[in-house]
Amino acid sequence: MKPVLKWILAVWLVLLTGQLGSIAQPLDDSSSAAGATNVVAASTASQEDSGVQAAAPAVLHVWGLPVTNSMICTWVVAAFILVVVRIGTWNNIKEVPSGLQNVIEAMVEGWEGLIGDILDKRVTRWVFPFATTFFIFIVLSNLTDLVPGVGSIGVKEKGEFTPLFRPPTTDANLTVAMAGIFLVMSLYWAVKYNGVWGLIKHIFGVKMETSKFLYPLFFLLFLFIGAMELLSVLFARPVALAMRLYGNVFAGESILDMIFHGKSLVFSLILASGMYFYETFVCVVQAFVFAMLVVAFVGTLCSHTEEHGH
Repeated sequence: MKPVLKWILAVWLVLLTGQLGSIAQPLDDSSSAAGATNVVAASTASQEDSGVQAAAPAVLHVWGLPVTNSMICTWVVAAFILVVVRIGTWNNIKEVPSGLQNVIEAMVEGWEGLIGDILDKRVTRWVFPFATTFFIFIVLSNLTDLVPGVGSIGVKEKGEFTPLFRPPTTDANLTVAMAGIFLVMSLYWAVKYNGVWGLIKHIFGVKMETSKFLYPLFFLLFLFIGAMELLSVLFARPVALAMRLYGNVFAGESILDMIFHGKSLVFSLILASGMYFYETFVCVVQAFVFAMLVVAFVGTLCSHTEEHGH
């Protein structure tokens, strides 16, 4: 077996064993007083109502503001990205890269080339860091779903179990916020590229040659098409970005939760064996799809389309 395959298999076994081990031990409720708060591991014996909640529960409150488990996991992911990038570039940038710097530069150059094939060169300079940051953050946030302890280690207060960590992208608040940021930036870039009047003509203008007799008819037609396009830009696209990512990752988290809380440990192990590989693939693909949709949607607003008159 090749060394790379051995490493992949070893990591997979560690993750799988860690997840199963975190739920295999039953809780001893008799060791704590009623109403006390304890750090525990979720188990089938203690959680008859096991399942991923649609709303991320608050773990604590800071100055009266709730801090949810998805927020904590988001901070962990962001800190991890900053630390890795800092280590890879800490007073050690070489003209001929090697090690971690080589990995980072390869990722950057690959994304820049891919986006450059889709967008105008000037627009690529704007969108490239934006889309790349989205991809790196989302793929790591998605993969936290497979980390032992995420969703299975938490606090138990008054008989109710609350996980300390939850994959960030299984919280619709985060995906909606990212879609909102995309909407604001895409409109900013569209105005910067086309100008205000140019953007209006880009959306509502007649985009085909026609005679002066048919021009009023086509003007009304493209006015209607422009209204549909405007609705898509302001509503459909952000909703599609947010809900596609949230729905796919939340579904995967829910399936894994049901598998790990099965009554048979052997049956859970067999199902989880396939699901772990599948979920890893889905996590990466969903991050890639989100980033590429951002690029494609910006490309539709930042492209020259000539308006034809009569």
